[in-house]
Amino acid sequence: MDMRLIRRLHARLIENIDGPLLAIALAIVGFGLATIYSATFYAGGRTVAQVMNLGVGLLAMWFVARLPPQKLMRFAVPLYVVGVVLLVLVFPLGVKVNGARRWLSLGFTRVQPAEILKIAMPLMLAWYFHKHEAMLKIRHYAIAGLLLAVPFALIAEQPDLGTAILVGAAGFYVIFFAGLPWKIIVGMIVAGAAATPFVWSMLRDYQRRRILTLIDPSADPLGSGYHIIQSTIAIGSGGPFGKGWLQGTQTHLEFIPERHTDFIFAVFSEERGLAGNCILLILYLLLIVRGLTITARAPTLFARLLGGSITLSFFTYAFVNMGMVSGILPVVGVPLPFMSYGGTALVTLFLGIGILMGIQSHRMLVKQ
Repeated sequence: MDMRLIRRLHARLIENIDGPLLAIALAIVGFGLATIYSATFYAGGRTVAQVMNLGVGLLAMWFVARLPPQKLMRFAVPLYVVGVVLLVLVFPLGVKVNGARRWLSLGFTRVQPAEILKIAMPLMLAWYFHKHEAMLKIRHYAIAGLLLAVPFALIAEQPDLGTAILVGAAGFYVIFFAGLPWKIIVGMIVAGAAATPFVWSMLRDYQRRRILTLIDPSADPLGSGYHIIQSTIAIGSGGPFGKGWLQGTQTHLEFIPERHTDFIFAVFSEERGLAGNCILLILYLLLIVRGLTITARAPTLFARLLGGSITLSFFTYAFVNMGMVSGILPVVGVPLPFMSYGGTALVTLFLGIGILMGIQSHRMLVKQ
């Protein structure tokens, strides 16, 4: 009797969990925990904190995975509104760190409202297009663009260009999958190119330096070029198989900045080498393929738009971070998904995993 009860409870706990998706995400997290431990000089405090963050993230994932897509739609508007309100409150009430005001203090911890929009933005736009599915017109795409532009502008003004790019990408993927005409996309590209001088004038001085540094990091090797130079040295010094776990000299001589957050890929590359990087890239590829497979099987427009946006957001995270650490993109402060240290970001990522699991487990139950 007891064994039957245990089996029933176990089945109940895992019934909505997608095994392959969870296994891939946890494999990447495992690499991340080992790298965080090395990057923080074996102190262990950050690693333990990240394990606690992982626990919260898994709990959030399990809860969300049990929600069918039609229930998720109920949270779209409230979550979006709350997220935008919190972004506005950041300016008068936020905690300022390193010249940026991005966090709200809750006394016992700090939260970054911009992280909420990584989920709220695609959720809101997927709900909006699902609501108008039968009569989509150009004005609906324009309104969706406005819904995206408001949080994007607020986040960029903090300033947090990296998170703004991620939120903007998540929203754009929804609009694109909703059938945005190619003539509008081409027009946007042309308009964006024409507006480059205006955009350049709107950038802050440090943002301009980052772009110029990308062209020639050696122009300011001890200033704006320092991050890229040191990270590329670390990546190159890893060789085919790396220097070994805990053996990275660039890491432990403190040449690599932001070792456990934005530049964790440089630490990983130095210790694991090209072989480790290939394994990591395969894991990210498997994560994206699994997410797109779940998306393709989704029975409703809302689920397809939401699943596709979340999956490609994982790709954007990884591409932008690895590109910036490798010196092919400007440094914009984007963490490596499931690898970098950070509580709010990790919980948000596992919320995305949970949403994909919910779409997968309820795909046969949703009425079309």
